[in-house]
Amino acid sequence: MTAPILACDELTLDEADPVADACAHIAAAALTPSPVGRVGLELELHLVDLADPGRRPDWTRVQELLATVPPCPHGSTVTVEPGGQVELSTPPAPDLSTAVAWLQADREVLREATGALGLGAAPLGADPARPVERSNPNPRYVAMEEHFASRGCSLPGRSMMTATAALQVNLDAGPPALWSSRLAHLRALVPMLVAASSTSPWLGGRASGWHSMRQQCWDGIDHGRSDPIPVGEPTVAWALYALNAPVMLLRQPDGTVPVTERITLGDWLRDPARLGRAADRADLDYHLTTLFPPVRPRGYLELRCLDALPDRWWPAVANLAVVLADDPVAADAAAELCAPVAGAWATAARDGLADPAMRRAVAGCTDLAARRAPAALRAQAEALAQLAADGRSPADELRRRAETDGPTRLLEEEARA
Repeated sequence: MTAPILACDELTLDEADPVADACAHIAAAALTPSPVGRVGLELELHLVDLADPGRRPDWTRVQELLATVPPCPHGSTVTVEPGGQVELSTPPAPDLSTAVAWLQADREVLREATGALGLGAAPLGADPARPVERSNPNPRYVAMEEHFASRGCSLPGRSMMTATAALQVNLDAGPPALWSSRLAHLRALVPMLVAASSTSPWLGGRASGWHSMRQQCWDGIDHGRSDPIPVGEPTVAWALYALNAPVMLLRQPDGTVPVTERITLGDWLRDPARLGRAADRADLDYHLTTLFPPVRPRGYLELRCLDALPDRWWPAVANLAVVLADDPVAADAAAELCAPVAGAWATAARDGLADPAMRRAVAGCTDLAARRAPAALRAQAEALAQLAADGRSPADELRRRAETDGPTRLLEEEARA
């Protein structure tokens, strides 16, 4: 890395040096001082035509759904991903139990709207049955697809965009004095969370053998935008991560165009001719939306490593993530449980609970989270803990059903549930 970027750790705003200026801008917006306790949840679901579950609903059907979904009672927004996946995103709730109750209620609103149109919505980490295909014509997604193709990762890039779904947990950043330890703790939890939450043993009609094929997709794209943020003071680490990440998209007056060479943000700032013009603050902010580490700072903290899960599981997995992050007693115990697997990213995604050390971490953490769960979530948390104690995970059940009944039947059943 060159000296101008390394000088960023002083966070000196120097408008004459575009790299230092960009670094200071990104770092300043990374995290917002706050108490700890609020929770936001986002759940993505694959839309399914119940009359023809093996065929992805076209964009006209998706638009029809968006036009008929009434406002959610708890304020969740409804958006659509590149493959027509629908995302429900709650506002920040004062605590985990409230966030879960809000998402459950707003999920019922979506369920009624989809049912009225002969559609269902399956919250699974990957679409197990249908071919990988983009249906959303948004120019950003068209350009993303072209970028991935130009960089030699077309299939994992398109699969990630169009055939995967997540449960995202959003947490307060906390007081600045705790930022470094809080980010390091969340990073250490990620492998265990990946192994515990996987619901993607099949994708696009095939099984690769990975415990989480959703994570396999992330592993197949440019690691400069999907790897964890390096250890260090987190606002600086995030700024350096962004400066060294490749630019994916370029905003133009007539739309969004893909960047088809590997040009980092730092390269662009040092030599504006590389992309035909200088980057402005809006370009910096847009670049950050194309970076996908498993824990991403956006003022608050996004946990992006969890697969979407059916309704019988996602509240317990949300509890697992939040309790082990925000409950000081549980966090300390979880740190000890996860220490042996804290860097085992690939093992978690490929092997899951088949790895003995990962199985111990998941079993210990799910039991801990069940014992520290709020009363409203304790029964579901205990069920997840029992599953892990038996050496099983949601992915194991789904794999068995896909192998027995076929992936299309699995998708249809989860869309109707």
